[in-house]
Amino acid sequence: MTQDDGQRTMGSFYAHISANKRKSTFLVFAFIVLVAALGYLIGEAWMGEGPGFLGIFGIVAIVWSLVAYFAGDRMVLAVSRARQIHKPDDPELWNVIEELCLAGGLPMPRIYLIDDTAPNAFATGRDPEHGVVAITTGLRSKLTRDELQGVMAHELSHIRFYDIRLQTLIGVLVGLTALVSDMFLRGLFWGGRGGARRRRSGSGGGEGLLLILAILAAVLAPLFARLLQLSISRKREYLADAGAVQLTRYPAGLAGALQKISGDAEVLEVANRATQHLYIVNPIKSFEKRAKNLFSTHPPTSERIARLKAM
Repeated sequence: MTQDDGQRTMGSFYAHISANKRKSTFLVFAFIVLVAALGYLIGEAWMGEGPGFLGIFGIVAIVWSLVAYFAGDRMVLAVSRARQIHKPDDPELWNVIEELCLAGGLPMPRIYLIDDTAPNAFATGRDPEHGVVAITTGLRSKLTRDELQGVMAHELSHIRFYDIRLQTLIGVLVGLTALVSDMFLRGLFWGGRGGARRRRSGSGGGEGLLLILAILAAVLAPLFARLLQLSISRKREYLADAGAVQLTRYPAGLAGALQKISGDAEVLEVANRATQHLYIVNPIKSFEKRAKNLFSTHPPTSERIARLKAM
């Protein structure tokens, strides 16, 4: 590759990263608008006090976000049964991550190992200063050094681009949307329309229409919120792939690793629906019972590999 070719390739990386950042920013804004509209509409239909309910909605969201922000990484690591390792435990892995951190200007993350033969990896932590990368023993044993470097560069890119913080925020909004919608629908079921609007004596046509809109919003908002979450998750995977190539300058390493992970039929037992979006490749296989009715949390691996090869 000539110097001009290399400059054009790196230019395409930066363009790819910038495009994904713009799209993700728009999706997050749309998400916040959706959640705010749901809170106001349900509050107005239920109690006749949309602004007041929206304020309560906001307080709950803040408290929920703080818990997830400060304790989310520990909960994910505990669920994944990951154990922390240090340099003497795996010098090669440590050196690979250390080199990538120097290249990307990142602090050294904590490194965890998951004792499972299924190949996969993920990153967590609220910011680069509290970053964590985790890798399964299966993936660690099956990759070449170049492939290992590609995977770790991908996970470090999630940390570098603050993807984990973004996913925490989105996860809180999705969970809160589902909780409020469910609470409203259950209230209607047990208390009836009058129980939902006890504070108002009349029930004019405008109020009836408002109640219908609130019911539709409560039914559809969790679905739309989930679809937005998955769309953001897929775009961040593309962004992290581009970031990995930016760090390693070797797309074939990550492409080879993705091929091995996606082609492996072993089941990662510690993964679940709450943590599947964190992994570099969705760990819940299509043939598993856990995969039933799941939306896609990752873009097609074949498409990711094709994009890497095109780079």
